[in-house]
Amino acid sequence: MRSAVLADTGPLYAAVDPHDQHHVRAQTELTKLSQGKLEVVIAYPTLFESFSLILYRLGGPKALGWLAEIRDGATLLAPALEDYQLAGEKLRRYPDQSITLFDALVSVLSTRSKMPVWTYDHHFDVMRSRIWR
Repeated sequence: MRSAVLADTGPLYAAVDPHDQHHVRAQTELTKLSQGKLEVVIAYPTLFESFSLILYRLGGPKALGWLAEIRDGATLLAPALEDYQLAGEKLRRYPDQSITLFDALVSVLSTRSKMPVWTYDHHFDVMRSRIWR
């Protein structure tokens, strides 16, 4: 695999919603990723979470259009059973934080694949994940 970043839901959603506070940033970063020839990798659970947000906030046609773009432009990553187990262990290390299982899983996948995470969520800093900036 060429150089890549592992996408979190935040920037994926922000890139689609022009009213999102991070929309301009996400669009700028997509350009930067493309210019740097960095592949965007999306874990299947992140794909599902992002699709659901777009569906419920922006509607079915927007969600289906986004899904078609993702199918043509991103690499999808299927977590293994061990990744889910490690994500659960990671959550237990931060009981005072409201880290989602989605985010813990992306953090585990980032470590395993040696890809930085493209995110706007401070919980990845808490989990000491490598962040793409």
